Amino acid sequence: MGQPTHAQNWWRSAVIYQVYVRSFADGDGDGTGDLAGVRAKLPYLAELGVDALWFNPWYLSPMKDGGYDVADYRVIDPAFGTLAEAEKLIAEAKELGIRTLVDIVPNHVSDQHPWFRAALAGGPERELFHFRPGRGEHGELPPNDWPSQFAGSAEPVWTRLPDGTWYLHLFTPEQPDLNWAHPAVRQEHEEILRFWFERGVAGVRIDSAALLAKDPDLPDFVEGRDPHPYVDRDELHDIYRSWRTVADAYDGIFVGEVWLPDTERFARYLRPDELHTAFNFSFLSCPWDAGRLRTSIDETLAEHAPIGAPATWVLCNHDVTRTVTRYGRVDTGFDFATKAFGTPTDLALGTRRARAGALLSLALPGAVYLYQGEELGLPEAEIPRDRIQDPMHFRSGGTDPGRDGCRVPLPWTADAPYAGFGGEPWLPQPSGWSAYAADLQAADPGSMLSLYRAALTIRPEFGDGPLTWLPAPEGVLAFARPGQEGRLLCVVNLADAPADLPAHSRLLLGSGPLDPQGRLPKDTAVWLRG
Repeated sequence: MGQPTHAQNWWRSAVIYQVYVRSFADGDGDGTGDLAGVRAKLPYLAELGVDALWFNPWYLSPMKDGGYDVADYRVIDPAFGTLAEAEKLIAEAKELGIRTLVDIVPNHVSDQHPWFRAALAGGPERELFHFRPGRGEHGELPPNDWPSQFAGSAEPVWTRLPDGTWYLHLFTPEQPDLNWAHPAVRQEHEEILRFWFERGVAGVRIDSAALLAKDPDLPDFVEGRDPHPYVDRDELHDIYRSWRTVADAYDGIFVGEVWLPDTERFARYLRPDELHTAFNFSFLSCPWDAGRLRTSIDETLAEHAPIGAPATWVLCNHDVTRTVTRYGRVDTGFDFATKAFGTPTDLALGTRRARAGALLSLALPGAVYLYQGEELGLPEAEIPRDRIQDPMHFRSGGTDPGRDGCRVPLPWTADAPYAGFGGEPWLPQPSGWSAYAADLQAADPGSMLSLYRAALTIRPEFGDGPLTWLPAPEGVLAFARPGQEGRLLCVVNLADAPADLPAHSRLLLGSGPLDPQGRLPKDTAVWLRG
């Protein structure tokens, strides 16, 4: 058997752009982003230089949790378009050299899913979920004390029905958990995978990939108990080995949302017969600190090396405070538990660091995920309390601002209504949002968009080779990668003083200008040819 071709290995070093359809572009003027809007912007995405698009759930949904409450995987939600439009989008993107990944949410479905509606009616479909009698003298207490998966939430994960039984939902009551011990649940999801692979998707992102399997006894939660009653259980690996067989028949790939502190257990999901890649939450949540970033990079590469899987790098996604805002705060890391209203932010500082962070992440070996609007340098928006829609806010008792601030519809055209998004957006755009519009940035060689376009043009030169750290002053990250035309260097200065550059033949790209003495200023990154 010959070596895999570059086309077969595309995912190992790809730049994958995350599309949150509802906020990307509105093609029909109703204020909600849709597939027509995405199709109209495909030339923009091709010019940006991304290799693939990952779509957050675009399926039929009551939208109680941003589409992660799926009522039917084979139907596109009417707010976004139709299945025929999705097929056109997949085909048109492919013609431009852009692959498509879809999002699958296997842990739960919507309470409007046909299975759950039949279960509520007392049908045998109850076996496909976790229904249990309550505890207490009259069954008035939940079957166990598991905590909610929404950080900071004290809400129960059990809801009682009029007949006295309870059902499990690790997220909202509108998202009942599936029983993955039932063969019909496994069979249905494998058929869903085939359905989308048949329509030309190149891969699947798996939401909450470590939560599917539950201890059949549903015991009370005990901190430190091994195995955990519902996180990272061994039964998961048999599920994903079966999925891999399906994907291999279509040359499809998987990326798992696997957030585990144990690096050895994390790596088990990336064995050759399971998932291809998994998200790197360590790097995403890491503060803007040279030592912490280097440790995160080293640990990430080390945990992937024994199994030959590529690392993934991401600065932001649809759940996380935008990079420009996070890097402009005193605490530059990310933790759901620390999110709060009114946190002071220096956007100029955050923007400078976000530009440097972009070059850092894009120079690392592996794949990069780019959340929509990061290439425009969008900050986190402050959503008026009466306009917040995210259930995380309400389940926290109103203390958590939720995730809507990173989901505000994109600005495309500075002088158009609603910054060219379309109709009046489903989430309000802040005043001054048009200053970030893509058309203004495309004409400005110093803009964040121009930086990303330049970086994605150069990035293929880095290839898939290893990383070698170079000697550097404290607070400076410097490493080399073997390029196609000689060694390439990336230097990022997180120290307080300007830093001298290592010996090089050419400056390829900088996140900002060098100082008059040719040194690298604080919070600035460069790519050099060695």
